[in-house]
Amino acid sequence: MSNLPKINYKRIFSDILDKKYPDKKDKCLGILDKNNLSALDIIELNKRIFGPLDTETDQFNQRHRSYTEFSIFQILDYQKENKLNNSQLARHFKLSRHTVAKWKKKYLV
Repeated sequence: MSNLPKINYKRIFSDILDKKYPDKKDKCLGILDKNNLSALDIIELNKRIFGPLDTETDQFNQRHRSYTEFSIFQILDYQKENKLNNSQLARHFKLSRHTVAKWKKKYLV
C-alpha cells in the first residue's frame, strides 16, 4: 500500500481555482500555502470552492470519508480546545457520536 503515489491536492485545487473559480482564490490561499494538507484542510477547501452541498450529496459523501490518524488527533484536539462534548463535536464535523467515542477510546486511553 505504501507504493501508491501520493495525491497532490494542492495542485488539483490550484488548477480548479485557476481555471474555474479565480474569484475564490483569495479565500483559499491560506490553506493552499501549507506544506501538507490534512483531510480537514481538504474538506474545508472543498466547502470554500464549491459551497454547501444538498442534503443527499452530503449524506453520500459522508459515508465515503476516511480520516488519517493525524486528522483524528486534530479533531480530538479541537474538542479539547473548544470544550465540546462528543455530541457537539460530532455535529460540528458531521460524524457519528459513536465514531467520536471509538476514536477517543482507541487514541486517548
